[in-house]
Amino acid sequence: MTDANTAHKLKMERRNEVQEQRLAERTLEKGLVIVHTGDGKGKSSAAFGMVFRSLGHGLPAAVVQFIKGAWEPGEAKLLQRFPELVFFEAMGEGFTWQTQDRERDIQKATEAWQKSLELITANKYHLVLLDEINVAMKLGYLDLAVVLAGLAQKPEMVHVVLTGRGAPPELIEYADLVTEMKMVKHPFRSQGIKAQLGVEY
Repeated sequence: MTDANTAHKLKMERRNEVQEQRLAERTLEKGLVIVHTGDGKGKSSAAFGMVFRSLGHGLPAAVVQFIKGAWEPGEAKLLQRFPELVFFEAMGEGFTWQTQDRERDIQKATEAWQKSLELITANKYHLVLLDEINVAMKLGYLDLAVVLAGLAQKPEMVHVVLTGRGAPPELIEYADLVTEMKMVKHPFRSQGIKAQLGVEY
């Protein structure tokens, strides 16, 4: 074995020992509050990936969409194939610049939150995804304090994922896991390429 290979093997052995010790020390389990925010693409995509991962293990999941209700994304079409494991409801009516009715947007967001709270507290679902709820809070359609009070009612082992840009600092502080997607480059802006099937929706 060359000196480089020997050094690499010793380094990886030490790293493996550290990793195994870390894993042995972490024994707690709990339902997490997870936030995906930021101006980059991939917030909902990552959250739906968690839904699909749950389904892969035979664990039930629920999805409530707060804004994207006027169109049917690929995720919704796929989830319809698992009616015994998934609750899915799009309760928004489209982007705010399309709806152009603030009072109705507030009403729809309130109804979506009420359904979300029902799903969270039912203790039936392994994971509940609240897609674009952060946007609803950012626009003032939902009261942050109401959402935080609802999350406090979450059963111990239920995971809740909240997506959308503009997550309030208080929600970020409350959450167990937060990921911020940063836009580096997007073809819609840099090349004038429209949203495409299977990529954006």
